[in-house]
Amino acid sequence: MINIKKVKRNFIVLHTLFALIVGGIGGVLLYAISPQYYFGGYPFIPLYFYLFGLFGIYMFEACQRYAPQKMLLLYLAIKGLKMFLSMAVLLLFCVIMKEQGHLFLLTFVSFYLLYLVFETWFFFSFELRLERKRKNNKK
Repeated sequence: MINIKKVKRNFIVLHTLFALIVGGIGGVLLYAISPQYYFGGYPFIPLYFYLFGLFGIYMFEACQRYAPQKMLLLYLAIKGLKMFLSMAVLLLFCVIMKEQGHLFLLTFVSFYLLYLVFETWFFFSFELRLERKRKNNKK
């Protein structure tokens, strides 16, 4: 049995650090290197991904508690929902803010890919640790 509270705590700590570091570095680079490309909506991009990550880990905890056999399905559903909502946000912003649409699009896609790598790494390493524990318990 896994300690989901510990996994959730570790995810929230690492996720918060990741959001602060990537969001901060991205904002500083965007503003310092080319301030003409910095746009007012930039802080909402890391916030969107941070909140979505929190939503995902709380759903993960609930699934582990009530339907552990559906974990993979939940993971795929959250990734699908994230992709669908992200496309909707991109489309909406590009329609509303035509002048800054391409900047928002490039920045948003960059964050999407960075968070995809981070979340994949976290859950992959979680599964590896879980598999090692199972093997050690069988010995």
